[in-house]
Amino acid sequence: MDFTEIYKQTASLVAFSPGTHFLLTAVQDRLIIRRSDSFQIARTWLVDTSPSPTSEALLSSNAAGPHSLRDKTGESSSNAWITHAGWSCDSEYVLGACAKTGVVCVFKLRDETWNARIEAGSEGLVKAEWAPDGRAILCFSEWGLRVTIWSLVTGAATYVQYPIHPDRGYAFRQDSRYFVLAERHKSKDTLGVYDAHEAYRLVRHFPLPTGSMASVSLSPTGNHLAVWEGPLEYKLYIVTLAGNVVGTFSPEPDPGFGIRSVAWHPSGMFLAVAGADDKVHILESLTWNAIATLDFVTRVPVGVHIWREPTGWLEVTHGRGFLSYECIQPPFTLPTAASQVRSKPTKPAHGTRSSAASTSSRSGTGTTQISFNTSGSLLLVRSASCPTAVLLYDFPHTSRSSSSSASARSPTASASSSSSSSSIPRLRTVLLHTQPVTSARWNPDPGRAGRLAVACGSQSVYLWSDEWVVEPEAGPSHAGAGAEEDAEVAECVGVPAQKFETRDLKWAPDGKGMILVDRETFCCAFEVEEEGQNGEGLVA
Repeated sequence: MDFTEIYKQTASLVAFSPGTHFLLTAVQDRLIIRRSDSFQIARTWLVDTSPSPTSEALLSSNAAGPHSLRDKTGESSSNAWITHAGWSCDSEYVLGACAKTGVVCVFKLRDETWNARIEAGSEGLVKAEWAPDGRAILCFSEWGLRVTIWSLVTGAATYVQYPIHPDRGYAFRQDSRYFVLAERHKSKDTLGVYDAHEAYRLVRHFPLPTGSMASVSLSPTGNHLAVWEGPLEYKLYIVTLAGNVVGTFSPEPDPGFGIRSVAWHPSGMFLAVAGADDKVHILESLTWNAIATLDFVTRVPVGVHIWREPTGWLEVTHGRGFLSYECIQPPFTLPTAASQVRSKPTKPAHGTRSSAASTSSRSGTGTTQISFNTSGSLLLVRSASCPTAVLLYDFPHTSRSSSSSASARSPTASASSSSSSSSIPRLRTVLLHTQPVTSARWNPDPGRAGRLAVACGSQSVYLWSDEWVVEPEAGPSHAGAGAEEDAEVAECVGVPAQKFETRDLKWAPDGKGMILVDRETFCCAFEVEEEGQNGEGLVA
């Protein structure tokens, strides 16, 4: 892989434009636009985060009021730094918001002099983001008072009262037509459906069966909405946009501590649900019953690929180049968080901080992430019980007709049933690392659905792929576990920098590069394609 230089950033606000031609970065109170091919600065704006008169009056009594937005040296203080930034869907506009002062500034990429300013006022600002049409901005106020949709075309504002959550209680349908928002009126959970093409006109408003809703998730088809309870009850409801409850799921006995993760299959035919009991339930869309339950296994059985990060490889390579994972022959016992706490801690490589490890150890057990790749053929599972591991399951990739018929024959299929064995996910690969995993993301390009990037808070990034071409002269390190029919490769790639720890990563929209994010800096990494390989043969 080719790496860029190290650049500064604030609050991990770094994003490729939807067309991948530009890169947006927020540095304190400034927005910077770079070209993604040369990384030369194309635009830069100083965001005026001075509070509105209303906010200034409210802040005047505080010690860190509006007069402290800049210190004695003239540098902006953290109270005036940008907290939210993003691209419009067509890369025409960018926004930069400061939640602490309640200000949102909008700029136009093709016209450096054009700008717009939104002042939240006395209700405050928690979050600001673009609507899918790229011509409206959603502003969530403090205390769950309301969400305001500002139109850049008309300048008008639409107000919706009492949203439950500003970060997870809403969704747009994939065609951007409808906006669904979880609201709380008269101490009861309700759902509002708004037509985004008609100035967010209210279409439907109905009560939800939840008592204290935790979140919602809209299916890729836009027909069903998954709604689940808070941490006091493990219960999930499937609701249509018309308000009809078509399914309910609650395992027996209730494991407690509620639902932690929910993920829809890209086809909308399956729903993965996970909680604090290290079990992932796969629901099908005909009866909304569980057709499979994936238990977290501490002992990996035979037939599973196990890749382990080589010990001390960063010291050997000095953080440059790449090295293949070690291939371990199953059966193998995974190192759990409890066993790692009892054992003697290892020294982090290259001065890597151990805060991530201690945080994961204190978080207890439970599934922390479930994620399908873009094709739906693979399912990623991470658990706090083994924070250094990433589990990859082969998910049945069948047509709608065959899946529907199989589900109709055996809606409560078990692993022992031969007729439904093909519809149950199978553990395929386990990736083991020295440090706890902080981020794992699938490649967003549908043509590269089988590629995964992992970050562990170290001076490296970890890549896994099942789409590599295994040549006879490639050697056993790339063949791995003797799997000729489903060849895969796992590699550790060092970041050539003196002080850099990859805490998070973000793929480019075209899937050909990624952003590696540290606490206050970032860099980009791009895949290098060999000539004549059409992107199939990649070198790191």
